[in-house]
Amino acid sequence: MDGSMIQQALQEYKKGIGQLAHQLPEVISSYNQFTEACFSEGALNKKTKHLIGLALGVYTNDEYCIIYHTKGAVDQGATDQEVLEAAAVCGAFAGGLAMSQTVTLVQDALAEFKGYKH
Repeated sequence: MDGSMIQQALQEYKKGIGQLAHQLPEVISSYNQFTEACFSEGALNKKTKHLIGLALGVYTNDEYCIIYHTKGAVDQGATDQEVLEAAAVCGAFAGGLAMSQTVTLVQDALAEFKGYKH
C-alpha cells in the first residue's frame, strides 16, 4: 500500500497543501478550519459527510476528493456497500463519468483502504 497510486495521490495532496500554506498561510488556515468544521460531527455523522464528499468527488471528477473521502468514509466505518452506493448515486446525475470513476478509482481506493482487491 505504501507505493501505490492511491497513497501517492494522498501524499501529493498533503505536500501541495503544505507548500501552498507557506505562500498563503491565512487562506490555507481558513480553508482547513472550514473543512474541519464541515466534516465534524453534527446532525450528520462524519461517515455520512464523507460519503457525501465521495459522491460529490465522483460527480466533479475530482480524483483527490474521491480518494480522500473514500478513506474518510472507511475510517469512519463505512461498509463497501455504503461506499459503492454513495458513488453510484452520482450515475443519476453524471451518467458515464460517474460510473467510470465508480468502477475504477472508487473500487481501487476502497480495496486499498480495506486491504483487498476488487
